[in-house]
Amino acid sequence: MTRIHPQAIVDPAARLADDVEVGPWSYIGPDVEIAAGCVIASHVVIKGPTSIGKGNRIFQFASVGEECQDKKYAGEPTRLVIGDNNVIREGCTLHRGTVQDQGITRIGSNNLLMAYVHVAHDCVVGDNIIMANNATIAGHVQVGDGAILGGYTTVHQFCRLGPWSMSAANTAVFKDIPAFVMVGGNPASAHGMNFEGMRRRGYAAELVTALRRAYKTVYRQGLTLKEALVELEESATQFPEVALYRDSIIASTRGITR
Repeated sequence: MTRIHPQAIVDPAARLADDVEVGPWSYIGPDVEIAAGCVIASHVVIKGPTSIGKGNRIFQFASVGEECQDKKYAGEPTRLVIGDNNVIREGCTLHRGTVQDQGITRIGSNNLLMAYVHVAHDCVVGDNIIMANNATIAGHVQVGDGAILGGYTTVHQFCRLGPWSMSAANTAVFKDIPAFVMVGGNPASAHGMNFEGMRRRGYAAELVTALRRAYKTVYRQGLTLKEALVELEESATQFPEVALYRDSIIASTRGITR
């Protein structure tokens, strides 16, 4: 049966799976749905409309599904949707969307959001992402699968962080980051690719070499971006990861971090 501490407040309209645990002094409001295997610690506030998938752990003092901080927000019933098997640590703040976008903030599965992470309205956060302590993404930001945000990273609204990209601690991101690229500084600048991460994922030497060349084509050969993208066409047909890198550049709307 659902294990709800007697000092927790769970609205009768909330829908909790049978085995959900809720700690003392937590509040779960109406329009909240929590799937099987979730553990909600003490002093957690979850408001809705919010949908939380299976196997999530939410630690104390997190605020999940609260109204966003956008001044245009006027109380519309926007949503927060969270996938499966995420770890949401102490003090995280995850806000619902706005009608100016799709009305939904989305967080995927198998993510680690460390203490005091902030995910603003209308963000789309993929799978297998790590956001270290105090990392903050503003409204409408998109974070690709496998990305790592170092502690105290701040990301400007509407930026896109490509899959498997990485930021150093204390980085301020104002432009898009292509897939696999590592950035650091304020403002952020590119510092190569996450080749150590590629090694850990078992990438073949041939693939790593192709990605290294693709990075140099964009960042080291003095080509215009249009010229560099043309140069990448052949390699992109041979390696899906190079195609992912190239496509993340093409999809950029704010310009890429250089």
